[in-house]
Amino acid sequence: MVLVKDIEFYSLCEHHMLPFYGKVHVAYIPDGRIIGLSKIPRIVDVFARRLQVQERLTQQIAEAIRDVLRPKGVGVVAHSVHLCMMMRGVQKQNSSAMTSCLLDAFRNDPKTRAEFLGLVRSFGG
Repeated sequence: MVLVKDIEFYSLCEHHMLPFYGKVHVAYIPDGRIIGLSKIPRIVDVFARRLQVQERLTQQIAEAIRDVLRPKGVGVVAHSVHLCMMMRGVQKQNSSAMTSCLLDAFRNDPKTRAEFLGLVRSFGG
C-alpha cells in the first residue's frame, strides 16, 4: 500500500461560492504501475482548484488514480471545514465534514480497508 497523508487542499463550494479547506489522505495498492509521490498532491490540486463539493472531490481523486494506474485498489478520505457552514446558514464554527471513497480492494477486502483507515487515524491523522 502506498499512502500519502495530510495533503492540504483549498477549494470553493459550488453552491455558495465560499471556501472549504482541509486535508486528504490518498492510498493505492500498486498492480505493476506506480507514480511519484509528488504526483498524488498534484492530482488533489487538479480537482480542488475548481468549483467543487467535497463529496465529488473525494470521488474524483479516487477515480483518477484508478483510471491512470489500474491499481488493485484506491482509498481516499477527506476532512475539511466549510466556510458556508461557518459564516452563513447554521453558523457552526466547530463543525467539519469527512468523506471517503473506497474502490476495489479497499471496498471489498475488510483487512485492506482496516489497514488503510488505521493508518489514516495514526500519527495525528
